[in-house]
Amino acid sequence: MHSETFEVDPATGLVRRRLLQGLLAGGAFAAAGLARAANIPVASPSLDAKAGGFSADRLKELTAGMTAYVTRGEIPGFITLLHRDGELAHMDVVGWQDQEGAIPLKRDTIFRIASMSKPVASVATLMLMEEGRFRLEDPVDHWLPELANRRVMKNPAGAIDDTYPSPRPITVGDLLTQRPGIASHFDTPSPAIAAMLEKLGSADGVDAWLKTLGEVPLLYPPGERFIYGYSMDVLGALVARASGMSFPDFLQSRLFGPLGMGDSGFWVPAAKLPRLAVAYTWDAKTGKRTIADPAVQSRFATAPKVPSGAGGLVSTAEDYLKFGRMLLQNGALDDTRILSRKTVELMTSDFLTPEQRKMPFFYDTDFWAGQGYGLGVSVVDKIAKRGEPTSVGQYGWNGAYGTLWLNDPKEELTAILMIQTAYGETSPRIQRDFRTLVYQAFTD
Repeated sequence: MHSETFEVDPATGLVRRRLLQGLLAGGAFAAAGLARAANIPVASPSLDAKAGGFSADRLKELTAGMTAYVTRGEIPGFITLLHRDGELAHMDVVGWQDQEGAIPLKRDTIFRIASMSKPVASVATLMLMEEGRFRLEDPVDHWLPELANRRVMKNPAGAIDDTYPSPRPITVGDLLTQRPGIASHFDTPSPAIAAMLEKLGSADGVDAWLKTLGEVPLLYPPGERFIYGYSMDVLGALVARASGMSFPDFLQSRLFGPLGMGDSGFWVPAAKLPRLAVAYTWDAKTGKRTIADPAVQSRFATAPKVPSGAGGLVSTAEDYLKFGRMLLQNGALDDTRILSRKTVELMTSDFLTPEQRKMPFFYDTDFWAGQGYGLGVSVVDKIAKRGEPTSVGQYGWNGAYGTLWLNDPKEELTAILMIQTAYGETSPRIQRDFRTLVYQAFTD
């Protein structure tokens, strides 16, 4: 993997941070003025500052708050989109697509959306459910025999051969709610299981990938635990076999094409590679930002052998806005219907049990406070427990590179944040700041 380091001058970062704190307090400068003060490129379009029931001055605080992350060197740039009351109300395009190469972000820059792929995989599955191909309670054995006749580990951290027969098969609903019991490479307590999962990366195609996964014992019985891992990848295989076409072809012909999402897919064609943002990550040992995936030599430059419904898609801010608006408008974008209103209601209902919501998400013991999980999306149901401005019924999902999407039906709002910096403390902080700064800008 190609890797370069980028380290911000602490003295310069401190000066700019103080500058931006002053701008935030006054709320008196537009996006271009904020960025010019720190020598940051801006390509934000000119929009009606009063559109969508927002305060023009308070939207400047959103711009300032996000720009502060760029001046501190935590991210190279960002795009924000707010669509409310039927119109594009706000858009910021600030910073660098490739900071080392001095290439500014553009409105059509392509991003790796990571786990924001999961709602897309879920919608594809629900489209087939609406056609009667399967129901949520149906076992997946008919389409995915590699996952039939499962065995469950008696102790998730114990001996890999100390198992018992699964009390029931994995269902479509188990996959959509990420409760099939399939081990995750993120946090499995068993080194032996982790070693088996490592083999998935070298699988030559979906069939080989499923065969390898089928050899791994379940950590828990289906339906018992929310495990963040391979559920949505399995959904991609399910969609392919149930529809009779590859997962990428299904998405293109049935979802991306009809919605006009021309820059979304599992890889970036050569002609579009100059628009792909560089992806960064944080080195925990050095505290420096490093390149995780370049642009021209990106791993997204070629079609994957196993297209990942869990995290394999690329998209643009405005492409994903079309997807979000489709769901916000009860399954239809303009005259193009993807799902019925009742299926969207099903998708955005909490399926987790009270006990499952008490379990940590990775190391976050409060992740499920005030929100549950539907079919591929989180769903807010208790505002006070969220500890930030929001609405009951808000739903969406984030991505590992810091991307964020939310729909708020009560406020007729779709909000999108696109960045390309993974891990460390930056992603959760900037995502939470973004949500707060969006909601503080309401005037109606």
